[in-house]
Amino acid sequence: MQLIDLHMHSTCSDGTDEPEELVEKALEKDLVAMAVTDHDTVAGVARAIKASEGRPIEVIPGVEISCEQVIPATDETPSRKKEIHILGYNMDIENQDLLDALKFARDERDNRNRQMCDNFYNAGYTMITYENLINTFGNVTIARPHFARLLLEAGVVPSIKAAFADGTLLAENSPLYVHRKYLTPEQGIMAILGAGGKPVLAHPMIYKLSVTEIRDMVEELIGYGLQGIEALYSRNKGTDEAFVRKIAHEYGLFITGGTDYHGRNKPDLEIGWGEGNLRIPVMLLENLR
Repeated sequence: MQLIDLHMHSTCSDGTDEPEELVEKALEKDLVAMAVTDHDTVAGVARAIKASEGRPIEVIPGVEISCEQVIPATDETPSRKKEIHILGYNMDIENQDLLDALKFARDERDNRNRQMCDNFYNAGYTMITYENLINTFGNVTIARPHFARLLLEAGVVPSIKAAFADGTLLAENSPLYVHRKYLTPEQGIMAILGAGGKPVLAHPMIYKLSVTEIRDMVEELIGYGLQGIEALYSRNKGTDEAFVRKIAHEYGLFITGGTDYHGRNKPDLEIGWGEGNLRIPVMLLENLR
C-alpha cells in the first residue's frame, strides 16, 4: 500500500528538521506524497517542493493556522476560549491575503514570546531571552517548544514533554504563560479558501471537548467553509478515529491524516508512521485535489 503524511513541521516553525530533510526522510519511508504544515507560515513549502523535484514524491503546499474558538457555556461549564488549528492544503502560497493573515498570527505570537521571555528572565530562568531564542533558532516562527529546548539544554526540565505538563513552566496555567491574540476560525478558514486551498480541522480529539462541543464546533466551522477533518492522527486513542470518521460522514467532510512530526521536539513520532500502527493511505490524497 502506498503511504503519505499530510501533517509535519520543519525548522520554519517548531520542528527540528529543515524542509529539505523532511523530504529526504519521507523518501526513506517510501512515501509518495507529503505536506509541510508549519505553524502560521508557508516559508518551508517552496524549499520542500524544490527538494522533491525529479524524485518520486509529491509535496502538497500546506499550513497550520492557530485560531481561537469560543466554546459556549453549558449547564456544566462556563464559556471559554480554546486554541484550535486549521490545516490548509493546496493553496497559493503567494496569495497576499493569506500571507497577511499569517503575518498577523506570527506578529501576535512574537509579541507573546517577548512577554514570556521577560517573565522567565525575571523568574530566574536567565537562559530564556528573546535574543537567545533568535540567536539559537534563527528567523523562524518561535513557539513554546523553542523555550522548552533551551530549558532542556540548561537542565531545567528532563524532557520537552515535561516542560508542558499541567502546572509546569510552559503549561497554559503556568504563571509565566502569556495568552496571545489569535485569528478567529472564520478568518483562518477564509484565508485558506481565498488562496484557493482546502481548510481542514486538525486533530479534533486533542482539544479535550465534549462530544456535544465537538459537534457544535464542527457545525460552526462548516458555516465558514470547513471542508475536511483530520481523522488519522498520531495521538488518537481507542475509538477516537472511528468517532472522527463518523463526524466526517455525518457532516459531509472529507478526511485527512498525518503524524504531526516535529523531529526531536516529539521524538516518539516518525514521518509516515507516527505512533503505533498509524499508516495514512494514498487514497486520502484525492480529497485534496
